[in-house]
Amino acid sequence: MKKKNAKKVVVVAGGAGFIGSHLCDFLIAKDYRVFCVDNLITGSIDNIKHLIDKPNFEFIKINISKHFEIKGRVDFVLNFASPASPEGYLTFPIQTLKVGALGTHNCLGLAKAKKAKFLLASTSEVYGDPLQHPQKETYWGNVNPIGPRSVYDEAKRFAEAITMAYHWRHKINTRIIRIFNTYGPRMQVDDGRAVPNFVMQALKDEPITVYGAGNQTRSFCYVSDLVNGIFRLMNVDYILPINVGNPKEFTIKELAVEIIKLTNSKSKIIYLPIPQDDPKMRRPDIARAKKYLNWKPSVNLKEGLELTIPWFRSQL
Repeated sequence: MKKKNAKKVVVVAGGAGFIGSHLCDFLIAKDYRVFCVDNLITGSIDNIKHLIDKPNFEFIKINISKHFEIKGRVDFVLNFASPASPEGYLTFPIQTLKVGALGTHNCLGLAKAKKAKFLLASTSEVYGDPLQHPQKETYWGNVNPIGPRSVYDEAKRFAEAITMAYHWRHKINTRIIRIFNTYGPRMQVDDGRAVPNFVMQALKDEPITVYGAGNQTRSFCYVSDLVNGIFRLMNVDYILPINVGNPKEFTIKELAVEIIKLTNSKSKIIYLPIPQDDPKMRRPDIARAKKYLNWKPSVNLKEGLELTIPWFRSQL
């Protein structure tokens, strides 16, 4: 029997994914009752198998791009459902567009029906290849609407638009978090992003594949810092987008060198052509997060990688 007296009831769409599963862990530890919904096209049951028998946790296999219902009270609807890596959204382009549009619509409909708060997991990708640096939430972005990355970028931009429309038209209590590069255990080993690519290549002593000259920059946020920011946003009244990420900036080549060092790898760096529309710079301005969430990251890159590498090693 599921326990009925949990503090709050939360629906986490995409809860079997990388970030979603860590969020489920955090909420269960806080004594929330969690409904984890996921269709598992990029999520994994392995990410939540340790939660399956918890009295406050329930997994429901659902494609949120189709209408769905949750019985009983719901206090929060958190939409983290979407392929988020290049490998994911390039493999599932139509599904990515559908979950950003139809999936977000259905989650907002659930929040409206339950009079629940709604939180959208958006992304720094809404800024595209930015012409402003660092990126503030007031920046409208520089996005190619028909490029290979557009299925993800534009899906998230639409998701933000419909979230604000539901807030203004239907008075839904909404929040939007723009997530910058996040890493940690449970990332897909083949998801195409720099940290899993480099770590797996280093652990196998394979060449580290850097695109371009490796001078493009990223900021890397460890997953526990991100989840803490998400939880803080759940519990404040602020409706405009908030960047959550680590403002410490590294070049891709610096990341590769650090991973080779931490894994004691024999790998060498090789350079490949840079993909179309790959952002040259990516760093959040987190002034809003500091002001409204009293949040800033606490885990530096070296510490986060040391927590992450053993998980990737276990996947070999």
